[in-house]
Amino acid sequence: MTDKAFQKLVFDFYKKNKRSFPWRETKDPYAIFISEVMLQQTQAPRVVAKFVAFMKKFPTVQKLAKAKDSDIIREWQGLGYNRRALNLVRAAREMVTRHNGAVPRGTEALVALPGIGPYTAAAIRSFAFNSNAVVIETNIRSVCIHYFFPERLTKVTDAELLPIIERTFPKGKAREWYAALMDLGAKLKKEGKGSPSRTKVYTKQSTFKGSNRALRGMILREAARNSFVAKEFRAVGYAGNQIRQGIADLIKEGFIVQKRGKIYLK
Repeated sequence: MTDKAFQKLVFDFYKKNKRSFPWRETKDPYAIFISEVMLQQTQAPRVVAKFVAFMKKFPTVQKLAKAKDSDIIREWQGLGYNRRALNLVRAAREMVTRHNGAVPRGTEALVALPGIGPYTAAAIRSFAFNSNAVVIETNIRSVCIHYFFPERLTKVTDAELLPIIERTFPKGKAREWYAALMDLGAKLKKEGKGSPSRTKVYTKQSTFKGSNRALRGMILREAARNSFVAKEFRAVGYAGNQIRQGIADLIKEGFIVQKRGKIYLK
């Protein structure tokens, strides 16, 4: 398949099958920033209601920067990974103090923000500023593998996919192009044609229940509801030493503080 034929196939699909999401109906960099952080580990349909409610409560970066950590945790419930929520408010505070309350445009400035890695930075640059950034994620991988490595039995690496993404990218159309690729990839996966296991970066997520991540979430949720006495905290399925270590780790990482034996969100 030629690059032009691939572009036509993707755009033709998008014209007929475009998915509608609230973050696609705006060019507000702040709203897109919020959506990309929410989408890091959560499927788009599940994010919609949370995104709408979050934007209603924190409509600007200044409003978010002034929010209490406990308020952010409460609004984040259902999206998992409370660390992302706390990193989000910290990123907002840095944008206020270092970037005049604006979402930075450059990759270096974006990845310097808490919780923002290379992929999220590229996605923000593409969707918020229509920049010619190279974006690669699960759905985009699925599309490229399906059309460019149809007979490949061994796993495809990102090093093999990146030149294809760079080569087929229609400059000046980042927003539309990446949205189209993501929508096509989502369709392929529903049809069983876009298995992520065919890429070497795919790793099956470990079970959440009973994990350290689950324990950390329980501690943070309890702290968001009210302060509690550390030594009295109990969690079904976890030994006392695990709980103590979990609390100690969260204190060390700056998510909670302990004063006179009680735990508070920082």
